[in-house]
Amino acid sequence: MTDRKTLNLRPASDEAPAIEKKGRGWKISDSRLDELHAQARERRRFSSEAHKALAKRFASANLGRHTFKRHAVVGSAIVDFNCHSLGMAIDIFEEGDNEQLAARRDKSLESVGIKVMRIKASEILENMDGVLARITAGMRQRIADKQERRAEHRRNSTPTRHQSPD
Repeated sequence: MTDRKTLNLRPASDEAPAIEKKGRGWKISDSRLDELHAQARERRRFSSEAHKALAKRFASANLGRHTFKRHAVVGSAIVDFNCHSLGMAIDIFEEGDNEQLAARRDKSLESVGIKVMRIKASEILENMDGVLARITAGMRQRIADKQERRAEHRRNSTPTRHQSPD
């Protein structure tokens, strides 16, 4: 009889992963990135009904300069939809998904400034208009947050005039 190998998850820590100059800013090897992109490509080919419905609505919506990319690789995670310009990701939560793993991934993404919005697949299929209203509100909040951070940055980086001694 052979011993079965099991997946051992490390306990979730409060610390975010360190950003390093490897793998587009994350500590990821090139082979791991290639594997992530292959998995994302496979997910795009075999999407769920909820994912297809939301992707169809995003394709026909006029979101201005903001676009959502399907099954995008962000760091060491694959998110269902990603808006790079807003720093916002949407995760469609399917029945049977591992909540602990998803929470850990969300924490990792939020530590680098990406807001993750989780939406149940059943909610997308049953109440698409409500879901779109929630996503729109999230987008408006991210735009307001970015404008506020930009204004604060300008206030803090405004050069002060030094008076010359007379």
